[in-house]
Amino acid sequence: MEDLDGARLLTSGDVAGLLAEVVGPSGASLEGWSLSHVDADPGRSTTATYKVRLTQPGGLVTRTVGLTVRAQGPSAADARAAVVRSGEVQAVGWLFPHDPDLPGLARAASRVQMTALLNQSGFVKIQPGDLELELIGYRPRRRAVLKVSAPRIGLVAYVKVFRPAQFEAVRQRHEILSAAGLPSPRVLAATTDHVLVIESTVGRPLARALFDRPTPVTAEQIVELLDALPAQVAELSRRPPWAASVRHYAGVVEANLPSLSRRLSHLVHQISTGLADLPAGEDPTHGDFYEAQIFVQPGRVSGLIDVDTIGPGRRADDLACLLAHLNCIQRMNSAQAVVASQLIQDWLPVFEARVDPVELRLRAAAVVVSLATGPFRCQEPDWRRETEAIVAKAERLVAEV
Repeated sequence: MEDLDGARLLTSGDVAGLLAEVVGPSGASLEGWSLSHVDADPGRSTTATYKVRLTQPGGLVTRTVGLTVRAQGPSAADARAAVVRSGEVQAVGWLFPHDPDLPGLARAASRVQMTALLNQSGFVKIQPGDLELELIGYRPRRRAVLKVSAPRIGLVAYVKVFRPAQFEAVRQRHEILSAAGLPSPRVLAATTDHVLVIESTVGRPLARALFDRPTPVTAEQIVELLDALPAQVAELSRRPPWAASVRHYAGVVEANLPSLSRRLSHLVHQISTGLADLPAGEDPTHGDFYEAQIFVQPGRVSGLIDVDTIGPGRRADDLACLLAHLNCIQRMNSAQAVVASQLIQDWLPVFEARVDPVELRLRAAAVVVSLATGPFRCQEPDWRRETEAIVAKAERLVAEV
């Protein structure tokens, strides 16, 4: 069977030869490697990243290498990466931070260049030795987020790196919310290679505060935050809701775990038919609304982050996304699981009073199916069991309908 999308090659031991080819021009030799992340679009493309151990003149180092295989051959952006081959399969590869779709990542990962950018922006004056950089999120060929800090002067900010086609739309969204007085991060600096520097957000992520007692915010405050999104958000370009892609995400899960095929097909049918007659909606929405995006202080919402996806939709889209994530919190202890379950019970009636309960559950189930792609993509040690457990949560939401 042909491996046109590279999924088998990039997750097998045969990838070692490709990795060696990618690192060779740097003068390093490959000593070892491990798979760390897989983004699969079955039948079309696979992108994977690896932690590689290299021997170079200065000694042994650990770096990140990325590889992409496309069934239809390299894209225009792939020309900025190295072409490597294994038999009949052609791949492109790069050494982090030289991601071919994120031209600004090399700047963002450089203390010298980030120091210059921050100084040019006019809000700080620092030396490269003052600056600390921490990579806190990297989705190969899609986006990256770094934390920049200068403890000596109390600076904390975040650097977001985008693909060229996304950049202006994201900057516009930040500016719309800032102008409307929403507690979202202001843009501090922007570059021609598609880097945004944004301010830090007051408070703690709700993801960390969920288990506080009492819970720092109410479900009513969560809904009020969404209702405060300005009407201008509904005039932006539309991002399809998670439910529109449920068949795609089910296909990704099925490609990695074929034993779930029947169950996934049933979920897709129930969700798609249940939502088929509903209009797209014109509410201002966040688009990827869950507990990590909401910052809180005792008694109030203090921030809303990751606003790249704001646009028109249905209020149920956002509330369902939050409900789905609350259902899928990983690695809780028994006491935390009790707290999370009670929180869902307390917040669900408030959400149901705002949107249709059936729509809420079906949309939440669709988001859960998308989350089921995560354990394999992030190469969790027990990804098969975790994937099946997440699919079961989607089934329970649909069963409640």
